[in-house]
Amino acid sequence: MPIELKMPALSPTMEEGTLAKWLVKEGDTVAAGDLLAEIETDKATMEFEAVDEGTIAKILVAEGTDEVKVGTVIALIAGEGEDPGAAASAPAAAKEPVAKDGGETGAGQPATQAPAPEAVSSKGINPVQHSEAAPQPKADLGDRVKASPLARRLAEQRGIDLAGLAGSGPGGRIVKADVDGAAGKPAAVAPAQAAAAQAPAAPAAAPVHAVPDIPHEVAKLSNMRKTIARRLTESKQNVPHIYLTVDIRLDALLKLRGELNATLEPRGVKLSVNDLLIKALAAALIEVPECNVQFTGSELVTFKRADISVAVSIPGGLITPVITEADTRSLSSIATGMKDLAARARDGKLKPEEYQGGTASLSNMGMYGIKQFEAVINPPQGMIMAIGAGEKRPYVVDDSLQIATVMSATGSFDHRAIDGADGARLMQAFKRLVEAPLGMLA
Repeated sequence: MPIELKMPALSPTMEEGTLAKWLVKEGDTVAAGDLLAEIETDKATMEFEAVDEGTIAKILVAEGTDEVKVGTVIALIAGEGEDPGAAASAPAAAKEPVAKDGGETGAGQPATQAPAPEAVSSKGINPVQHSEAAPQPKADLGDRVKASPLARRLAEQRGIDLAGLAGSGPGGRIVKADVDGAAGKPAAVAPAQAAAAQAPAAPAAAPVHAVPDIPHEVAKLSNMRKTIARRLTESKQNVPHIYLTVDIRLDALLKLRGELNATLEPRGVKLSVNDLLIKALAAALIEVPECNVQFTGSELVTFKRADISVAVSIPGGLITPVITEADTRSLSSIATGMKDLAARARDGKLKPEEYQGGTASLSNMGMYGIKQFEAVINPPQGMIMAIGAGEKRPYVVDDSLQIATVMSATGSFDHRAIDGADGARLMQAFKRLVEAPLGMLA
């Protein structure tokens, strides 16, 4: 029997991914450790290694295919002494994961091609396709038409028969533009929608609006952008945010940074203001452990160290690499670690453990001249610190009005886990550490 090569779970939360590129072709001999493909997850593009040796008998999922469920058979490998031709023609070549009780996935019915995006996900019915558990009509021609989930949803809402459309996507797949092109037909409310209206309330999907007749371009959402949209929507809907803002004088921190950089120059290390702010937030969280927490719904978890997730803008989205043990690391270690993480984040080469976890987050938009903003909490963390630009402002120093370099910092706190008074104590500690920065080095 051929060895089934399945779509791997490259992170604990991964349910599907894009098979970005095959690094082998049919007929190639592979050994354990050889690179087989590049898989795009919601955060990075990662290389997939072989664990078995043999010959690539058949590739079942073409490169560039998105929404491939974890556990889907993507290729067949002929083992030692096995005829690759016979392995390639073996029945039940591709299997699609089907949800079991508890959310685990197992083998489904045999298929002769890659599973359609509308397959059952590892958490049950794909919410993009159906949001209710009512019995579905028997499959008709429209179910067999190759179409994206969005195209199917739009067609259902507008009463458009997919069987009558020609697809312009890869392999003749019907996409949103094809459904938009069929506009003019009367929209009909599908029975499934009526059933969904009576179902228990669930987080609403983004409304689908007709595109105005204005010159435009349409860009397909990446896995990263989909994840950002989902997580931030869930955060704002489910997490009661409380915002606390303080103005912080930066002159002492800037002076210390200059002195430290002069001593670190022979080592090729250069501290940024952000590096010192990471350290200050970590020290403040240890000083006020009531804010270094995670709310689970039934428990409150208090962390014994501060791992700071730092927001980094990358092409197509945002990622938060984690500076672990920031409360005990040296500033030079934070600087070199952050430089490395940010560079690999922009190249899409971070490992899952390097951007998952974290006990709190820091987001700095000061380099864009943003004076003050309120960041959205990154669940399941309990808080995020938003940093504005440092600028010259009139400021009272020793009871006299002077000109000082001042920035505004806003903490967003999960009010289910963190009381306002505790959040205020954290902001007070953060302000004190930044204004008297030698305290964070002690």
